[in-house]
Amino acid sequence: MLTVSFKINDDSWKTLLAKERVFFRSVLKKTFSYLNLPQKKFNVSVVFTDDADIKNLNKTYRGKDKATNVLSFPQFEDIGDILAANDNDFELGDIVLAYDTIKAECKAEKKTMRNHTAHLLVHGLLHLCGFDHTDDASASDMEAMEIAILSSLKIKNPYG
Repeated sequence: MLTVSFKINDDSWKTLLAKERVFFRSVLKKTFSYLNLPQKKFNVSVVFTDDADIKNLNKTYRGKDKATNVLSFPQFEDIGDILAANDNDFELGDIVLAYDTIKAECKAEKKTMRNHTAHLLVHGLLHLCGFDHTDDASASDMEAMEIAILSSLKIKNPYG
């Protein structure tokens, strides 16, 4: 079971979340169910913020002095660590989304905020569960998962 909490740090998100909060929660739950993890309680926090905040986080934790669309802060390095633990209640970590960057990407790539944000939530949750794209093989695997999950939500391939 996945419990999702949302925190809004930038009012720019309020209009979209008023319409899409239930959908975004379902995106995360669909992603989680795709992974077929054991029947334990998992928690994830999603922070909806702005470029200034995410730039500061990116600089502090990744050494990159620039804004980005999404950051994930996992509590575990590997999904195996979660599965091996005896606890039944897990904090997977935090997903942080930057409104300004995402909005600009939507305009440049002709995507909707709803679908692009959904994609970034899928991407962020996969990172929290230990998936990465540091090499070609892992990137290909992660993209394939994202495409399959988004397709099940009737969202077209964001990479094609």
